[in-house]
Amino acid sequence: MSKHRILVVDDDSGIGEMLKTLLEYYGYQVTVTAKPEETEELIVREKIELVMLDMLISGVNGTDVCKGIRQNPKTADTPVLMMSALHDADKKCREAGADDFIAKPFEMDDLTKKISEVLNDRTS
Repeated sequence: MSKHRILVVDDDSGIGEMLKTLLEYYGYQVTVTAKPEETEELIVREKIELVMLDMLISGVNGTDVCKGIRQNPKTADTPVLMMSALHDADKKCREAGADDFIAKPFEMDDLTKKISEVLNDRTS
């Protein structure tokens, strides 16, 4: 079984590195970027199968990044799991095209379950 490739887009390098370490422990191949403008290019170049996208990234709204992913024919089918600590973020993220949403702070079990669900939805 090949390792699923996940891209984490978060400007908090501590969170990015923590997620990378934890997700690699669960067998995922993880790329981390703090630069949302690189998201679409990285999806294509690294053959990303799931994007974990923070809603608030320095100076950029993650929902705009998500919309960009959806509008680009090369990345439109890539699942996006958005995350945020804002209480009303779920609806906004889904309206922007996110496949799923997880509230911060989250439990690792909840996150890995959501990742499997999103990846399984796309492969089934």
